[in-house]
Amino acid sequence: MHHSHVTVIAEAGVNHNGRLDIALQLVDAAATAGADAVKFQTFTAAKLAGAEAGMAEYQKRNLGGAGTQLDMLRRLELGRDEHAALLAHCRKSNIAFLSSPFDMDSLVFLVDELALPTIKIPSGEITNGPLLLAVGKSGRRAILSTGMADLDDIRTALDLLAWGYIGRDAPQSLEAVNGARELPQARTMLRERVIILQCTTEYPAPFDSINLRVMKTLRETFKLPVGLSDHSEGIAIPIAAAALGAVIIEKHLTLDRSMAGPDHKASIEPAEFRQMVEGIRSVEQALGAVEKAPLPIEIANRAIARKSLVAARAIAAGALITADDLTAMRPGGGLSPIKFWDVLGSRAPRNYRPGELIECPRGR
Repeated sequence: MHHSHVTVIAEAGVNHNGRLDIALQLVDAAATAGADAVKFQTFTAAKLAGAEAGMAEYQKRNLGGAGTQLDMLRRLELGRDEHAALLAHCRKSNIAFLSSPFDMDSLVFLVDELALPTIKIPSGEITNGPLLLAVGKSGRRAILSTGMADLDDIRTALDLLAWGYIGRDAPQSLEAVNGARELPQARTMLRERVIILQCTTEYPAPFDSINLRVMKTLRETFKLPVGLSDHSEGIAIPIAAAALGAVIIEKHLTLDRSMAGPDHKASIEPAEFRQMVEGIRSVEQALGAVEKAPLPIEIANRAIARKSLVAARAIAAGALITADDLTAMRPGGGLSPIKFWDVLGSRAPRNYRPGELIECPRGR
């Protein structure tokens, strides 16, 4: 039975703690666990956060203290050469390399230097208009996370991507771009290139904040494929997302949840990641067909599981058959008990011993 493949992305993110050796191990762990892709983050700390930017509460919690975002980000930055090493290692490990750019230079690097076919747009960049436009201009496929966003944010982001995809000149205003996603040429390109991910930006995200049903809203509103970027604990939610038709599932992977760093606690370890992938793969197959019909493997079991009409007691030839004369017993293969009413009131064509199969009455 044909089933659609769910792309599983292992979000290594910054769980390498700025160390290439750990980043390479994360690639290995993702490949071994059965992920289709492993994703990192590409940024220059000094370009991403101003010196004054504070940390999010979850970052303070998970890092045990204050400090600035800039200090934290500097420690988590991967250099250009390290990116090249990771990309090479991914090719060798037969897993796709993905990354999220957090600034224009990083996007240019991923597109021009690393020649990545797909760009992941992180939730925080959904209002970064120039970056979205540049992703569109690059012509690359885009995976758009929508944490913290409303439908209008997503509409505008798709308009900007579309404007870039159809090769329009730099817009004079945001209004100029409004509705670009609905242009026939743009609609086709968006359908071929963009996947929208439902996402709740909190680490870890409580189960009652995940709103898996939003995937249906996004699919129906934008007529684009959807998926889930999951920050919940455990693996139940990603497996459920697969059952609800997610085409991409992204989940944070760490080598060890007890490591120091902002995202380890909202991540899962390799063994659990493997279980998650197995669950998703099972669901892929289990979704199956929409028609209800007995399958060949089931038909063989009908005779065992279904019943036949049998004589509940001795019945004399010629007697009128009453309800008390009949019962349904396994195995199937005789007259189906659904024919009970056809047999009632007919004459017994012969003597029956208790437990004997009843035949179809003549003339019925």
